[in-house]
Amino acid sequence: MRNTFGNIFTLTTFGESHGAGVGGVVDGMPAGIDIDLDFIQHELDRRKPGQSAITTGRKEGDVVEILSGVFEGKSTGCPIGFLVRNTNQHSKDYENVRNVYRPSHADYTYSMKYVLRDHRGGGRSSARETISRCVGGAFAKLALRQLGIDIVAYTSQVGNIALDRDYKKYDLDLVESNNVRCPDAEKAAEMEKLILEVKADGDTIGGVITCVIKGCPIGLGEPAFDKLHAQLGAAMLGINAVKGFEYGEGFDGVGQRGSEQNDIFYNNNGEIDTRTNHSGGIQGGISNGQDIYFRVLFKPVATQLREQPTVDKDGNDTMLQVKGRHDPCVLPRAVPVVEAMAAMTILDNYLINKTVKL
Repeated sequence: MRNTFGNIFTLTTFGESHGAGVGGVVDGMPAGIDIDLDFIQHELDRRKPGQSAITTGRKEGDVVEILSGVFEGKSTGCPIGFLVRNTNQHSKDYENVRNVYRPSHADYTYSMKYVLRDHRGGGRSSARETISRCVGGAFAKLALRQLGIDIVAYTSQVGNIALDRDYKKYDLDLVESNNVRCPDAEKAAEMEKLILEVKADGDTIGGVITCVIKGCPIGLGEPAFDKLHAQLGAAMLGINAVKGFEYGEGFDGVGQRGSEQNDIFYNNNGEIDTRTNHSGGIQGGISNGQDIYFRVLFKPVATQLREQPTVDKDGNDTMLQVKGRHDPCVLPRAVPVVEAMAAMTILDNYLINKTVKL
């Protein structure tokens, strides 16, 4: 089982949903970076359960303990160990799925691959593992902050309720102004109403998160197997419930001709610039200095509170009524996870680029 993300800046995670806790080790963090512990906790607070009526009712403080690698407010360059303890597990809620495969979950494939499966909340395959990603991403953000690189994600679609695809039409400072994490107050209210309706029906719904990276320098990524957009895509597709990734114009540009899609170069007061950014800040697999923007598709959460047919581990037909506390829509809590994975990918590539140049 691979539990490490990254090449130079790496995050190794551990823990299960209903174990003692989850945590990780960040390695490759540059020394001398100012470490704002309140900021790191804030990033976890954005992800934690029980934030509002449209998220799971599980109540966890998700308080992070930094065990190593930070001294007198700065990173030392040594591995950073951290731990977040689980305090509100209701493991008994999962007893009825001990020998049953929940539809569209990892239960069946996990059992076939590893034989022994922790049925409590999905164990290692639970989205609670993303706590560690948010902590790793927070450290990466602190390093990127000193480089002038900023990353903002937001909910741009829930079900059929969608914002305009052009992120420049919105004030991204408003993302945290509502429970849905959507920069359009009117659309956010519609989205929240839909999520509450779906929740009342014991069902779930999916949507799209848009992410924008500003200030990324030219030259990150490789022209062949480690294209920057391929690395970002892999990072996003490694998040629970993600089913799709597109950057730049993506699938929406398929109806246009090349003459409409090409980003024309021009001399902008002595600097080479492009008049448009259909490429999404990446050309030939390498960042070109423009804003990098992409969209991540999240499926409806697989856990249903309504009864569904399935089979047990012996292949016998049965009916399943899932218990417990679950998100009707994962998007509001997934926004910081998308940002975290993007931050770690960009910082890792920055460090690779710096090493290559040396």
